Amino acid sequence: MKVLIIEDEKPAARRLEQLIRQQRPQAEILGPVDSVERAVRWFRENPSPGLLFLDIQLADGLSFDIFREVEVQAPVIFTTAYDQYTLKAFKLNSIDYLLKPIDPEELQQALEKFDRYYGKAPLLDTRALESLIQSFQAPEYKERFIVKAGQQLTFIQVEDIRYFYSEDGLLFAQMQDKKRHVLDYTLDQLENLLNPKDFFRLNRKAIANINAIHKVAPYFNSRLIVEMRPQPQFDVIVSRDRVNDFKNWLDK
Repeated sequence: MKVLIIEDEKPAARRLEQLIRQQRPQAEILGPVDSVERAVRWFRENPSPGLLFLDIQLADGLSFDIFREVEVQAPVIFTTAYDQYTLKAFKLNSIDYLLKPIDPEELQQALEKFDRYYGKAPLLDTRALESLIQSFQAPEYKERFIVKAGQQLTFIQVEDIRYFYSEDGLLFAQMQDKKRHVLDYTLDQLENLLNPKDFFRLNRKAIANINAIHKVAPYFNSRLIVEMRPQPQFDVIVSRDRVNDFKNWLDK
C-alpha cells in the first residue's frame, strides 16, 4: 500500500512516518509534500495513493484548496492541531482525523477504520468541502458602525469604541473622546460581531474594550468592580459567573 503524507512541518512528518512504519511496515511511504502547490502538482503527475494523510494548514494555505484543483481519489485521514469538537464534520463524511501530537493508539484506530472501509471511502464532495473550509476560516468581525450625526450618516471605527452599554432601552457606543452614539443593535447581537480578543461581555449591561479597563478590584459576593476610562455614570460589576472568564481574558 502506498501512503502519501502532506505535511509542512518536518518533525511532524517524520514522527507520522515512523508511527505508520511501526504499524504498517509493509507500507510504501511517499512524501512528505509540504504545500498546496506541490500537492496539486504531485496529484497531477502521479497515480493516486492508497491512503492520504493530510495536514489542514500548510505553508501556502488550507489543504482543502487541493480538492478544488484536482480530483483526490484516495481515502483521507486529516492531521490537525484544531480542537476535536470543531472537527465533527469529518465524521459525518466517513473521513477520520488525528489531533497533533499524534497518539499511536489513535493512529492505530484510524488505520483500522481505513482497513474496514478500504475502497469505499467517498470523495469529499463540494458541499462538504465548503462546509469544512468555512469551519476553519477565521471569522470576520465588525470594523465600523454607521451612526447618525445630525441629519447625516457617518461611521465610527470599532477600535475607537471603549465600551458599549444599554440604557433606557437604547444601546450606546462610548468613544474615547467621551462622545457616545446610539446603535441599532443589542448587546447579544454585538457579542457575535466583536472580536473576543478585544471585547468582553462584563454583564447584562455592558461590553468593554480591553483598552477601556483601568482598574479591577474585588467586590462583594465574589464579583469584581471595574474602573473604566472614560468613567461611565454607573458601576461596572463583573457578574460572578463571568469572573473566571474575565480574568482569563485579561491574562491573554
